[in-house]
Amino acid sequence: MARFTLPRDLYHGKGTLETLKTLDGKRAMICVGGGSMKRFGFLDRAVSYLKEAGMEVEIFDGIESDPSVETVMRGAEAMIKFQPDWIVAMGGGSPIDAAKAMWIKYEYPETTFEDMCKVFGLPKLRKKAHFCAIPSTSGTATEVTAFSIITDYHKGIKYPIADFEITPDVAIVDPDLAETMPKKLVAHTGMDAMTHAIEAYVSTANCAYTDPLAIFAITMIQKDLVDSYNGDMEKRDNMHNAQCLAGMAFSNALLGIVHSMAHKTGAVFEDQGAHIIHGAANAMYLPKVIAFNAKDPVAAERYAAIADFMHLGGSSVAEKIQLLIAYLRKMNDELNIPHCIKHYGKDGLPAEEGFVPEHIFLERLPEIAKNAIADACTGSNPRQPSQEEMEKLLKCCYYDTEVDF
Repeated sequence: MARFTLPRDLYHGKGTLETLKTLDGKRAMICVGGGSMKRFGFLDRAVSYLKEAGMEVEIFDGIESDPSVETVMRGAEAMIKFQPDWIVAMGGGSPIDAAKAMWIKYEYPETTFEDMCKVFGLPKLRKKAHFCAIPSTSGTATEVTAFSIITDYHKGIKYPIADFEITPDVAIVDPDLAETMPKKLVAHTGMDAMTHAIEAYVSTANCAYTDPLAIFAITMIQKDLVDSYNGDMEKRDNMHNAQCLAGMAFSNALLGIVHSMAHKTGAVFEDQGAHIIHGAANAMYLPKVIAFNAKDPVAAERYAAIADFMHLGGSSVAEKIQLLIAYLRKMNDELNIPHCIKHYGKDGLPAEEGFVPEHIFLERLPEIAKNAIADACTGSNPRQPSQEEMEKLLKCCYYDTEVDF
């Protein structure tokens, strides 16, 4: 038996932030990040709308990019103290993901972070609060998904929490918020969305309900992302919808090892002075993983189908896959995203010498590969890598070498 789950209500289009006026409750806690929502006036508007709905409002702010276990626990404590019946998370993927994890701990204070990470093993939520998600970036689609990514900085590992219980009740997809994104964020979140859609389409859990969402998202991103990056606000608005469709697909079809590798390389080199930003990691690894997965004949046919929907040409399955890989690499060039870890600068831009030294990468490679194989996203990948294959694949992602195994 398969399951397809989305938020109960999804409000989309310019000005839909105002939907907050219609929520029914007594107390709302707003979870936000580093200040952009306040700077552009959206936080004040959200507070005003919730108060208009008759609610007492408290703000939990300062949620960092790649939110930590410690931030989750602090937020849950604030919720336990305030007792909200609505949790309203707004901003990029980080505050929304963090708020999802806080929600679990709020409803079940005895729950440990390890308990949260048991895939599809959460108890029933909504005993104390409902959840509303309002994204300001066009990539993670966490507003419609059953996923949350939290970083354990002591281990240098990002852990996915996966359970339909944390699918939000209400999603407000208002493109006004996305128009505030800086250019680099447009690139990284956009390629995150492209990766979501492609991985969902070739996942072993794909189905007739997820395929149309994934394919339509891919064609929208192909048409709109680069122009959005270059400042076309109509295309920016379109991308906010495209990323949401990709999220609907992957939340139900699941993902693959592009995400497994991105989760396990994102924070592991923090001691070298930076993170590998999630969307950039996906963009770099996706062409390599396509080449690896295409050795599976079912996956190869599905990648070829993607190339056909994108009108890339090609007369054979193999040729179509090569054209797809080339197209994605060209997109990375147009979005100023590096092709490999070796040339990934501290600022997330291409660099002659990246911030991860070769000897550090090779020293940590076996552990990274082991953790990537154990990641929750690996199980639905069309080709299951061995430890040796995962290490070889990660080396290709470090050096930008061909995948021939």
